[in-house]
Amino acid sequence: MKLLTFMDNGYETLGVLSNDGKFVYSLPDIGVSYFNMNDLVARLTEEDRRVITEFLSAPDEEGIPYSEIVKCAPIPRPSQDVICLGENFRAHTKEAERYSNRAFGGEKKLPIYFSKRVGEAVADFGGIPAHADVTQKLDYESELAVIIGREAYKVAEEDAYDYIFGYTILNDISARDVQTGHRQWYLGKSLDGFTPIGPWIVTADEIPGRPCLQVKSYVNGILRQNGNTDDFIFDIPYCIAELSQGMKLLPGTIISMGTPAGVGMGFDPPRFLSVGDTVDCEIEGIGTLHNTIVE
Repeated sequence: MKLLTFMDNGYETLGVLSNDGKFVYSLPDIGVSYFNMNDLVARLTEEDRRVITEFLSAPDEEGIPYSEIVKCAPIPRPSQDVICLGENFRAHTKEAERYSNRAFGGEKKLPIYFSKRVGEAVADFGGIPAHADVTQKLDYESELAVIIGREAYKVAEEDAYDYIFGYTILNDISARDVQTGHRQWYLGKSLDGFTPIGPWIVTADEIPGRPCLQVKSYVNGILRQNGNTDDFIFDIPYCIAELSQGMKLLPGTIISMGTPAGVGMGFDPPRFLSVGDTVDCEIEGIGTLHNTIVE
């Protein structure tokens, strides 16, 4: 199922997408109630899963066209900073080193983890602020985001997929000049509006086992990134196992798995974003996250 958050009469409401992807149904209207998506991820029962699945098989009410809802990110306010992986696609590692060997170079025997602060995630079709007073090198990164569904602590790699609630798309917007200037990535990744997430969460049962998914991005309709999660250097089970050895990953934790080659800094000369540019991040089996750069 595909779960999302939208505005209904001024309130954030949980919804589910119809099987054909055209309509949204309010979960409270079909008898499934949680405070917000973080609460649902942590507490969704098998009975409620059954209720939603049965409803979708034969809806008894008219849904709202997805194009007409006031959209929110599926998790508008993550309960913790997003955990991100840097340079986790082999091809992207090479282009990053070409851009700035000082900031990105060096042999990588272990994953690069960094934190991305998210005050409020940007929704599908939402605006990404250019922050032109802070950065002149605004960049995009289409990424598969993993959402942890239950408390994970000292998890074995072979058990890691049992802890995943679902998957979504995250655009890891980056201020490259801030990122490379500071030589650590937190500030350059964490400006307000730098975390579009969506358009929904696809539950893990729809992408069973090891994901092998095409990850793309388009800028102004032109293909920029086109990679596959097979190119991960460190895969999802490895990361969940390693992270959970020394800290609990709580339900709702988001792990963004890195981006393929084709980001703006990877071109010669670089192709950074400007106000009015559109960025579409597309992942096979999930959908497309559409955003526009705004003042």
